[in-house]
Amino acid sequence: MKKSVGARPFIFPYPVFLVGTYDDEDVPNLMTASWGGICCSEPPCINVSLRKATYSYNNIINRKAFTIAIPSKEQASLADYFGITSGKNNRKFEDTGLTEVRSDLVDAPYAEEFPMVLECKLVEYSDLGLHTIFIAEIVDVKVDEEKISAQGKPDIQKVKPFLFSNPERAYFDIGEEIGKAFSIGRFYKS
Repeated sequence: MKKSVGARPFIFPYPVFLVGTYDDEDVPNLMTASWGGICCSEPPCINVSLRKATYSYNNIINRKAFTIAIPSKEQASLADYFGITSGKNNRKFEDTGLTEVRSDLVDAPYAEEFPMVLECKLVEYSDLGLHTIFIAEIVDVKVDEEKISAQGKPDIQKVKPFLFSNPERAYFDIGEEIGKAFSIGRFYKS
């Protein structure tokens, strides 16, 4: 029997996104966000939801762009730092020694050290309550060469992303492959 835990923002898994933006003075910033995901395949789009109180909120509205970096599990402490520290009073790239890269496709930065980056152009946004959802077209995905599969796509086992769990307020590793999508369920088809 199931037990109600109430109407809460609980789902598994939560991604760990590092949202890259520039402020009005061209200072680069990264913030950690977990409320988001792919929302359209053609054109390829992603969404991320932020509170108005975040430093990145106005940066996205003003620049109409952002990047999303996918950190590896070895970079979990960096991701955590970007989530617990505001860019209003801290220069996060300087604090961490990360290498700022200015996207040549959108008006946003990313850190060279993260294995995978999505460059995103803002399409629309909408206030939902405490959070605003930003929907952006993915104009390019950049991946470290050694993290690309033989098929020319990002390799999850090489990128080594990790997950956030809101109920536990903790980070988790991704496990082993359990089967091929669009295949293992054929057992049930008649």
